[in-house]
Amino acid sequence: MVSMTITVIVLSLLGSEIGSVLGDIGTATSYEPPYLPTKCNGNREDQFPPGNLFVSVSEGLWDNGAACGRRYRLRCLSGNNKPCKDGTVDVRVVDLCRKSPCPSTILLSSDAFSAVSSSPTSKINVEYIQI
Repeated sequence: MVSMTITVIVLSLLGSEIGSVLGDIGTATSYEPPYLPTKCNGNREDQFPPGNLFVSVSEGLWDNGAACGRRYRLRCLSGNNKPCKDGTVDVRVVDLCRKSPCPSTILLSSDAFSAVSSSPTSKINVEYIQI
């Protein structure tokens, strides 16, 4: 009976850990203004969500423009000098990465980046999931 209880507890703990890692893994960097114009909505100021929590994405996520308006929840996993903050941030795609090659999977606005990283110049590893 005790071994059965221990087994159930262990499986429950493993299940909760597995369930919390359902997203994709990539890298993120910060990018600075000017943010306009964007590939999604040109010069429209109203495309930016409250708190300026938005991103520009690399070709791999761009999906020929279908990524415009998609929302992602992401969290920092690791980086040099332990830059990660606890928690997640919800962001909206507003642009295609302007640099070639793109420096990361996702480029976060400076406000979005500061929500998950204490180091504004770091390249961080992130987990992200479309919401």
